[in-house]
Amino acid sequence: MAQAVRFYEIGGPEVLRWERAEVPAPGPGEVRIRHEAVGLNFADTYFRTGLYPAALPAGMGVEAAGVIEETGPGVTEFAPGDRVTYTGSPLGAYSTERVLSAEHLIRLPDSIAFDTAAAMTMRGLTTAYLLRRIHPLRAGDTVLLHAAAGGVGLIFLQWAKLLGLTVIGTVSTPEKAEIARAHGCDHVVIYTRENVSDRVREITGGAGVRVAYDSIGKTTFDTSLDSLARRGLLVCFGTASGPIPPIDAMQLAIKGSVFVTRPALADYIADPAERAELAGELFSHVAAGRIRIEINQSYELADAVRAHRDLEAGISVGSSVLRP
Repeated sequence: MAQAVRFYEIGGPEVLRWERAEVPAPGPGEVRIRHEAVGLNFADTYFRTGLYPAALPAGMGVEAAGVIEETGPGVTEFAPGDRVTYTGSPLGAYSTERVLSAEHLIRLPDSIAFDTAAAMTMRGLTTAYLLRRIHPLRAGDTVLLHAAAGGVGLIFLQWAKLLGLTVIGTVSTPEKAEIARAHGCDHVVIYTRENVSDRVREITGGAGVRVAYDSIGKTTFDTSLDSLARRGLLVCFGTASGPIPPIDAMQLAIKGSVFVTRPALADYIADPAERAELAGELFSHVAAGRIRIEINQSYELADAVRAHRDLEAGISVGSSVLRP
């Protein structure tokens, strides 16, 4: 019998339960997939704490990679034995196997390992839409990236170098600063020691950055706004420290007619053709070694409680995976 992580109430990591789970035969348009690796993302904690509502009891996780074991009626684009990855699915990826709609699947090239796919599908596609869809960036542009040593951050830094961008990255410790520099960060600001917006103005000669990418949320929102150039764009794509505060439209004018957007990955991969295009670009960079995916933390799936504790404590660097 399969096993899965589920939760029956919202709360801390201790609400996660490792238990046996029945997996039905796939219905029309569905597949049964055996997981080889499962992605661990900070967004997982949002469901567990209730920040993102979920009907309880619920499974956990939205990203994994594995092999199709069985297909249901009407599935023609995939077959048993196919290697696949996915992200943004309904909750339930923290499991040894599951049934889900084939519409969520992305074919995984043989050149990409399962662990690599689980560590990068959400982070890599997030980076893809941030750099390739949100704003028409040009070589030479300077951008600000918070959490530069995080899972998205390390992929972002490498991809930004391929595009000729200059990146100012923020981190919490000198150790993380070294990691960010090693992955291509041009200027590192240790936000626990330095004023970020002041340093950004200093680095840019007072101009500010074209785009600020902020996955932290509540505690960095004002700093990000203050770091923008005239008519710059703040991209709020995460809320690790809590939801962003209400936006005062007049302040956007006062700070230089700046813009704010709060995008979601789901809206950039909803169209299968666009999802395939973004995934193809990501996979090609990884397969060619232009972007390295480093798995710095690995946990047994049964040890999801410890994985969530480490994630929320901020001791994780780069990507993490869970192994069924």
